[in-house]
Amino acid sequence: MTVPAVLINLYQVRTLPPFRFYFLIVAAGILASCGGDSKKEKQPQQAGGRPQGPARVDAYVVIEQAFAENIEVPGSILANETTEIHPEVSGRIVSLNVAEGRQVAKGTLLAKLYDEDLQAQLRKLQVQLAIANTNEERSAQLLKIQGISKADYDASLLNVNNIKADIDIIRTDISRTEIRAPFNGKLGLKNISPGAYVTPSTVLAVINQTGELKLDFTVPEKYTGKIKLGQVVAFTNEGSPKRYTAKVIATESAVAENTRSLKVRSLIQSKDDALLPGAFAKVQLGFDSDPKAILIPTQAILPQARGKKVVLAQNGVAKFVDVTTGVRDSARVQVTEGLKAGDTVIVTGLLSIRPEAKIQVGKVINK
Repeated sequence: MTVPAVLINLYQVRTLPPFRFYFLIVAAGILASCGGDSKKEKQPQQAGGRPQGPARVDAYVVIEQAFAENIEVPGSILANETTEIHPEVSGRIVSLNVAEGRQVAKGTLLAKLYDEDLQAQLRKLQVQLAIANTNEERSAQLLKIQGISKADYDASLLNVNNIKADIDIIRTDISRTEIRAPFNGKLGLKNISPGAYVTPSTVLAVINQTGELKLDFTVPEKYTGKIKLGQVVAFTNEGSPKRYTAKVIATESAVAENTRSLKVRSLIQSKDDALLPGAFAKVQLGFDSDPKAILIPTQAILPQARGKKVVLAQNGVAKFVDVTTGVRDSARVQVTEGLKAGDTVIVTGLLSIRPEAKIQVGKVINK
Protein backbone atom coordinates (compact mmCIF):
# COMPACT_ATOMS: atom_id res chain seq x y z
CA MET A 1 0.00 0.00 0.00
CA THR A 2 1.47 3.38 -1.02
CA VAL A 3 1.55 6.53 1.12
CA PRO A 4 -1.18 8.40 -0.90
CA ALA A 5 -3.47 5.40 -0.56
CA VAL A 6 -2.95 5.46 3.20
CA LEU A 7 -3.76 9.18 3.30
CA ILE A 8 -6.97 8.61 1.29
CA ASN A 9 -8.05 5.99 3.73
CA LEU A 10 -7.21 8.28 6.58
CA TYR A 11 -9.35 10.96 4.91
CA GLN A 12 -12.19 8.51 4.66
CA VAL A 13 -11.95 7.75 8.37
CA ARG A 14 -11.58 11.41 9.43
CA THR A 15 -14.72 10.95 11.46
CA LEU A 16 -12.95 8.47 13.73
CA PRO A 17 -12.07 9.45 17.30
CA PRO A 18 -8.74 11.39 17.64
CA PHE A 19 -6.73 8.63 19.25
CA ARG A 20 -7.55 6.14 16.44
CA PHE A 21 -6.80 8.73 13.83
CA TYR A 22 -3.31 9.32 15.18
CA PHE A 23 -2.67 5.57 15.45
CA LEU A 24 -3.44 5.04 11.78
CA ILE A 25 -1.04 7.85 10.77
CA VAL A 26 1.87 6.24 12.70
CA ALA A 27 1.11 2.79 11.21
CA ALA A 28 1.14 4.23 7.70
CA GLY A 29 4.59 5.74 8.27
CA ILE A 30 6.01 2.45 9.49
CA LEU A 31 4.62 0.56 6.49
CA ALA A 32 6.07 3.12 4.09
CA SER A 33 9.57 2.85 5.61
CA CYS A 34 9.50 -0.98 5.58
CA GLY A 35 8.46 -1.06 1.98
CA GLY A 36 11.34 1.23 0.94
CA ASP A 37 13.97 -0.80 2.80
CA SER A 38 12.82 -4.10 1.38
CA LYS A 39 13.00 -2.67 -2.10
CA LYS A 40 16.53 -1.45 -1.54
CA GLU A 41 17.55 -4.87 -0.21
CA LYS A 42 16.18 -6.71 -3.20
CA GLN A 43 18.27 -4.78 -5.68
CA PRO A 44 21.76 -5.99 -4.58
CA GLN A 45 20.52 -9.57 -4.18
CA GLN A 46 19.38 -9.59 -7.73
CA ALA A 47 22.68 -8.14 -8.85
CA GLY A 48 24.73 -10.57 -6.74
CA GLY A 49 22.66 -13.58 -7.77
CA ARG A 50 23.31 -13.05 -11.47
CA PRO A 51 24.70 -16.44 -12.78
CA GLN A 52 28.41 -16.52 -13.78
CA GLY A 53 29.84 -18.42 -16.79
CA PRO A 54 32.12 -21.54 -16.59
CA ALA A 55 35.85 -21.03 -15.97
CA ARG A 56 37.94 -21.09 -19.13
CA VAL A 57 41.01 -23.38 -18.87
CA ASP A 58 43.69 -25.03 -21.02
CA ALA A 59 43.98 -28.81 -21.05
CA TYR A 60 46.17 -31.71 -22.14
CA VAL A 61 44.78 -34.91 -23.65
CA VAL A 62 46.58 -37.97 -22.27
CA ILE A 63 48.20 -40.31 -24.78
CA GLU A 64 50.43 -43.36 -24.45
CA GLN A 65 53.97 -42.80 -25.69
CA ALA A 66 57.40 -44.43 -25.55
CA PHE A 67 59.54 -43.20 -22.68
CA ALA A 68 63.07 -44.31 -21.74
CA GLU A 69 64.08 -43.49 -18.19
CA ASN A 70 67.59 -42.10 -17.68
CA ILE A 71 69.25 -41.27 -14.37
CA GLU A 72 72.66 -39.95 -13.31
CA VAL A 73 74.43 -41.26 -10.22
CA PRO A 74 77.89 -40.66 -8.71
CA GLY A 75 80.63 -43.26 -9.02
CA SER A 76 84.29 -43.90 -8.25
CA ILE A 77 87.06 -45.22 -10.49
CA LEU A 78 89.04 -48.05 -8.91
CA ALA A 79 92.13 -50.00 -9.87
CA ASN A 80 91.50 -53.60 -10.81
CA GLU A 81 93.79 -54.59 -7.91
CA THR A 82 95.22 -52.31 -5.23
CA THR A 83 97.10 -52.92 -2.00
CA GLU A 84 99.40 -51.32 0.52
CA ILE A 85 102.88 -52.83 0.68
CA HIS A 86 103.90 -53.77 4.26
CA PRO A 87 106.93 -55.69 5.55
CA GLU A 88 106.15 -59.02 7.15
CA VAL A 89 108.72 -58.60 9.94
CA SER A 90 110.35 -55.73 11.78
CA GLY A 91 113.82 -54.60 10.81
CA ARG A 92 116.07 -51.99 9.29
CA ILE A 93 115.86 -51.15 5.59
CA VAL A 94 119.23 -51.86 3.94
CA SER A 95 118.07 -51.62 0.33
CA LEU A 96 115.14 -49.74 -1.21
CA ASN A 97 114.06 -50.15 -4.83
CA VAL A 98 110.69 -48.36 -4.91
CA ALA A 99 110.48 -46.64 -8.31
CA GLU A 100 107.82 -44.01 -7.63
CA GLY A 101 105.16 -43.80 -10.31
CA ARG A 102 106.71 -46.65 -12.33
CA GLN A 103 105.28 -49.92 -13.56
CA VAL A 104 106.77 -52.99 -11.88
CA ALA A 105 106.40 -56.71 -12.59
CA LYS A 106 105.15 -59.26 -10.12
CA GLY A 107 107.96 -60.49 -7.85
CA THR A 108 110.20 -57.44 -8.30
CA LEU A 109 112.33 -56.82 -5.17
CA LEU A 110 111.19 -53.50 -3.69
CA ALA A 111 113.02 -53.46 -0.34
CA LYS A 112 115.43 -55.56 1.70
CA LEU A 113 115.66 -55.73 5.50
CA TYR A 114 118.77 -56.52 7.54
CA ASP A 115 119.23 -60.32 7.68
CA GLU A 116 122.90 -60.97 8.59
CA ASP A 117 121.93 -62.76 11.78
CA LEU A 118 119.67 -65.10 9.83
CA GLN A 119 122.38 -65.70 7.22
CA ALA A 120 124.82 -66.66 10.00
CA GLN A 121 122.32 -69.15 11.42
CA LEU A 122 121.83 -70.58 7.93
CA ARG A 123 125.58 -71.11 7.43
CA LYS A 124 125.84 -72.78 10.84
CA LEU A 125 123.03 -75.19 10.01
CA GLN A 126 124.54 -75.96 6.63
CA VAL A 127 127.81 -77.03 8.33
CA GLN A 128 125.86 -79.16 10.79
CA LEU A 129 123.95 -80.73 7.93
CA ALA A 130 127.16 -81.70 6.16
CA ILE A 131 128.46 -83.46 9.28
CA ALA A 132 125.07 -85.10 9.91
CA ASN A 133 125.01 -86.44 6.35
CA THR A 134 128.49 -87.96 6.83
CA ASN A 135 127.45 -89.63 10.09
CA GLU A 136 124.28 -90.98 8.48
CA GLU A 137 126.30 -92.51 5.62
CA ARG A 138 128.70 -94.21 8.10
CA SER A 139 125.77 -95.55 10.11
CA ALA A 140 124.26 -96.96 6.96
CA GLN A 141 127.49 -98.85 6.17
CA LEU A 142 127.73 -100.21 9.72
CA LEU A 143 124.09 -101.27 9.62
CA LYS A 144 124.79 -103.40 6.55
CA ILE A 145 127.45 -105.42 8.41
CA GLN A 146 125.36 -105.29 11.61
CA GLY A 147 127.94 -103.09 13.29
CA ILE A 148 125.17 -100.99 14.88
CA SER A 149 121.55 -101.48 15.67
CA LYS A 150 118.69 -100.19 13.52
CA ALA A 151 117.78 -97.72 16.30
CA ASP A 152 121.23 -96.12 16.16
CA TYR A 153 120.91 -95.64 12.41
CA ASP A 154 117.41 -94.13 12.76
CA ALA A 155 118.79 -91.62 15.29
CA SER A 156 121.46 -90.43 12.84
CA LEU A 157 118.87 -90.13 10.05
CA LEU A 158 116.53 -88.17 12.33
CA ASN A 159 119.31 -85.69 13.08
CA VAL A 160 119.80 -85.06 9.34
CA ASN A 161 116.08 -84.45 8.80
CA ASN A 162 115.87 -82.11 11.80
CA ILE A 163 118.73 -79.97 10.51
CA LYS A 164 117.09 -79.81 7.06
CA ALA A 165 113.85 -78.61 8.66
CA ASP A 166 115.72 -75.93 10.61
CA ILE A 167 117.35 -74.75 7.39
CA ASP A 168 113.92 -74.44 5.73
CA ILE A 169 112.70 -72.34 8.65
CA ILE A 170 115.70 -70.00 8.44
CA ARG A 171 115.28 -69.63 4.68
CA THR A 172 111.61 -68.75 5.19
CA ASP A 173 112.60 -66.08 7.74
CA ILE A 174 115.14 -64.69 5.25
CA SER A 175 112.50 -64.53 2.51
CA ARG A 176 110.35 -62.42 4.83
CA THR A 177 113.06 -59.78 4.87
CA GLU A 178 112.59 -59.38 1.12
CA ILE A 179 109.60 -57.22 0.13
CA ARG A 180 108.44 -57.96 -3.42
CA ALA A 181 105.65 -56.67 -5.70
CA PRO A 182 102.54 -58.84 -5.26
CA PHE A 183 101.35 -58.31 -8.86
CA ASN A 184 102.03 -56.31 -12.00
CA GLY A 185 101.13 -52.71 -11.30
CA LYS A 186 102.04 -49.07 -10.88
CA LEU A 187 103.79 -47.95 -7.70
CA GLY A 188 102.77 -44.83 -5.86
CA LEU A 189 104.93 -42.59 -3.71
CA LYS A 190 107.27 -44.19 -1.18
CA ASN A 191 106.73 -43.45 2.50
CA ILE A 192 110.12 -44.51 3.90
CA SER A 193 113.84 -44.06 3.18
CA PRO A 194 116.83 -46.43 3.31
CA GLY A 195 118.01 -47.05 6.87
CA ALA A 196 114.54 -46.61 8.39
CA TYR A 197 113.37 -49.13 10.96
CA VAL A 198 110.04 -50.58 9.88
CA THR A 199 107.40 -52.82 11.41
CA PRO A 200 104.53 -54.82 9.86
CA SER A 201 102.29 -51.75 10.32
CA THR A 202 104.56 -49.54 8.19
CA VAL A 203 103.30 -48.71 4.67
CA LEU A 204 106.22 -48.68 2.24
CA ALA A 205 104.11 -47.69 -0.80
CA VAL A 206 100.83 -48.42 -2.56
CA ILE A 207 100.63 -50.44 -5.74
CA ASN A 208 97.72 -50.27 -8.21
CA GLN A 209 97.00 -52.51 -11.15
CA THR A 210 95.99 -49.86 -13.67
CA GLY A 211 96.02 -52.04 -16.77
CA GLU A 212 92.33 -52.62 -16.05
CA LEU A 213 90.12 -50.18 -14.15
CA LYS A 214 86.79 -50.71 -12.43
CA LEU A 215 83.89 -48.33 -11.85
CA ASP A 216 81.80 -48.60 -8.68
CA PHE A 217 78.49 -46.77 -8.29
CA THR A 218 75.22 -47.12 -6.39
CA VAL A 219 71.62 -47.06 -7.63
CA PRO A 220 68.45 -46.41 -5.59
CA GLU A 221 66.55 -49.44 -4.38
CA LYS A 222 63.71 -49.09 -6.91
CA TYR A 223 66.16 -49.60 -9.80
CA THR A 224 67.76 -52.78 -8.48
CA GLY A 225 65.65 -54.99 -10.75
CA LYS A 226 66.75 -53.03 -13.83
CA ILE A 227 70.50 -53.63 -13.40
CA LYS A 228 71.65 -56.59 -15.51
CA LEU A 229 75.03 -58.29 -15.81
CA GLY A 230 76.69 -57.22 -19.03
CA GLN A 231 74.74 -53.96 -19.18
CA VAL A 232 76.78 -51.10 -20.65
CA VAL A 233 76.79 -47.77 -18.81
CA ALA A 234 78.34 -44.46 -19.83
CA PHE A 235 80.29 -42.10 -17.58
CA THR A 236 82.41 -38.96 -17.58
CA ASN A 237 84.96 -37.63 -15.13
CA GLU A 238 86.42 -34.26 -14.29
CA GLY A 239 89.87 -35.11 -15.60
CA SER A 240 88.81 -35.64 -19.21
CA PRO A 241 86.15 -34.27 -21.58
CA LYS A 242 85.71 -37.72 -23.14
CA ARG A 243 82.76 -40.02 -22.60
CA TYR A 244 83.67 -43.55 -21.51
CA THR A 245 81.81 -46.84 -21.20
CA ALA A 246 81.86 -49.64 -18.65
CA LYS A 247 80.24 -53.08 -18.49
CA VAL A 248 78.47 -54.31 -15.34
CA ILE A 249 80.25 -57.38 -13.95
CA ALA A 250 78.75 -57.76 -10.45
CA THR A 251 76.40 -56.30 -7.84
CA GLU A 252 76.47 -56.35 -4.07
CA SER A 253 74.58 -59.24 -2.48
CA ALA A 254 72.23 -56.96 -0.51
CA VAL A 255 70.85 -53.41 -0.45
CA ALA A 256 72.60 -51.13 2.04
CA GLU A 257 70.22 -50.45 4.94
CA ASN A 258 71.49 -46.95 5.72
CA THR A 259 71.18 -45.60 2.15
CA ARG A 260 68.66 -48.06 0.63
CA SER A 261 70.86 -48.38 -2.43
CA LEU A 262 72.61 -51.18 -4.28
CA LYS A 263 76.33 -51.10 -5.04
CA VAL A 264 77.24 -52.02 -8.61
CA ARG A 265 80.69 -52.85 -10.00
CA SER A 266 81.58 -52.51 -13.68
CA LEU A 267 84.70 -52.96 -15.79
CA ILE A 268 85.84 -49.92 -17.76
CA GLN A 269 86.12 -50.72 -21.47
CA SER A 270 88.32 -47.78 -22.44
CA LYS A 271 92.00 -47.29 -21.55
CA ASP A 272 93.11 -43.74 -20.97
CA ASP A 273 95.93 -42.31 -18.88
CA ALA A 274 93.52 -39.55 -17.80
CA LEU A 275 91.53 -42.12 -15.79
CA LEU A 276 93.10 -42.49 -12.36
CA PRO A 277 92.03 -44.75 -9.48
CA GLY A 278 90.01 -42.85 -6.89
CA ALA A 279 88.67 -40.28 -9.35
CA PHE A 280 85.02 -39.17 -9.21
CA ALA A 281 82.75 -40.14 -12.10
CA LYS A 282 79.27 -39.18 -13.26
CA VAL A 283 77.47 -42.33 -14.39
CA GLN A 284 74.57 -42.13 -16.84
CA LEU A 285 72.19 -45.08 -16.75
CA GLY A 286 69.65 -45.74 -19.49
CA PHE A 287 66.88 -48.29 -18.92
CA ASP A 288 64.59 -50.10 -21.36
CA SER A 289 61.93 -47.94 -22.99
CA ASP A 290 58.29 -48.21 -21.82
CA PRO A 291 56.15 -48.07 -25.00
CA LYS A 292 52.94 -47.24 -23.09
CA ALA A 293 54.09 -44.61 -20.65
CA ILE A 294 51.71 -41.81 -19.63
CA LEU A 295 53.37 -38.40 -19.37
CA ILE A 296 51.65 -35.12 -18.49
CA PRO A 297 52.93 -31.54 -18.03
CA THR A 298 54.53 -30.97 -14.65
CA GLN A 299 52.23 -28.01 -13.83
CA ALA A 300 49.20 -30.32 -13.92
CA ILE A 301 50.22 -32.03 -10.66
CA LEU A 302 48.63 -30.72 -7.44
CA PRO A 303 50.70 -31.75 -4.38
CA GLN A 304 48.56 -32.71 -1.39
CA ALA A 305 49.29 -33.46 2.25
CA ARG A 306 48.95 -37.13 1.34
CA GLY A 307 49.66 -37.95 -2.25
CA LYS A 308 49.08 -35.98 -5.44
CA LYS A 309 46.05 -35.06 -7.54
CA VAL A 310 45.20 -33.88 -11.03
CA VAL A 311 42.04 -32.18 -12.30
CA LEU A 312 40.17 -33.81 -15.18
CA ALA A 313 37.64 -32.16 -17.47
CA GLN A 314 34.65 -34.50 -17.73
CA ASN A 315 31.45 -33.28 -19.45
CA GLY A 316 32.25 -29.66 -18.62
CA VAL A 317 32.86 -30.38 -14.90
CA ALA A 318 36.13 -30.48 -12.94
CA LYS A 319 36.90 -33.86 -11.39
CA PHE A 320 39.77 -34.24 -8.87
CA VAL A 321 41.49 -37.66 -9.02
CA ASP A 322 44.42 -39.18 -7.09
CA VAL A 323 47.51 -40.16 -9.09
CA THR A 324 50.83 -41.89 -8.48
CA THR A 325 53.85 -40.39 -10.21
CA GLY A 326 57.15 -41.85 -11.35
CA VAL A 327 60.17 -40.14 -12.84
CA ARG A 328 60.17 -36.71 -14.44
CA ASP A 329 62.19 -34.64 -16.85
CA SER A 330 62.41 -30.87 -17.31
CA ALA A 331 58.77 -30.44 -18.40
CA ARG A 332 56.92 -33.74 -17.93
CA VAL A 333 56.15 -36.19 -15.19
CA GLN A 334 55.27 -39.86 -15.53
CA VAL A 335 51.96 -41.03 -14.06
CA THR A 336 51.94 -44.70 -13.16
CA GLU A 337 48.45 -44.91 -11.62
CA GLY A 338 45.26 -42.83 -11.82
CA LEU A 339 45.15 -41.84 -15.52
CA LYS A 340 44.44 -43.56 -18.81
CA ALA A 341 44.80 -42.63 -22.45
CA GLY A 342 42.11 -40.17 -23.57
CA ASP A 343 41.69 -38.36 -20.22
CA THR A 344 41.64 -34.57 -20.46
CA VAL A 345 43.90 -33.04 -17.79
CA ILE A 346 43.54 -29.37 -16.88
CA VAL A 347 46.86 -27.51 -16.82
CA THR A 348 45.87 -23.87 -16.13
CA GLY A 349 43.79 -22.11 -13.49
CA LEU A 350 44.17 -24.98 -11.06
CA LEU A 351 44.24 -22.81 -7.92
CA SER A 352 40.82 -21.27 -8.63
CA ILE A 353 39.02 -24.47 -9.61
CA ARG A 354 36.86 -26.28 -7.08
CA PRO A 355 35.54 -29.86 -7.28
CA GLU A 356 32.49 -30.18 -9.54
CA ALA A 357 32.96 -26.61 -10.80
CA LYS A 358 31.82 -25.90 -14.36
CA ILE A 359 34.68 -25.39 -16.80
CA GLN A 360 35.18 -24.69 -20.47
CA VAL A 361 38.26 -26.05 -22.25
CA GLY A 362 39.86 -23.44 -24.46
CA LYS A 363 43.28 -24.41 -25.73
CA VAL A 364 44.45 -28.04 -25.94
CA ILE A 365 48.20 -28.45 -25.37
CA ASN A 366 49.78 -31.21 -27.41
CA LYS A 367 53.32 -31.10 -25.97
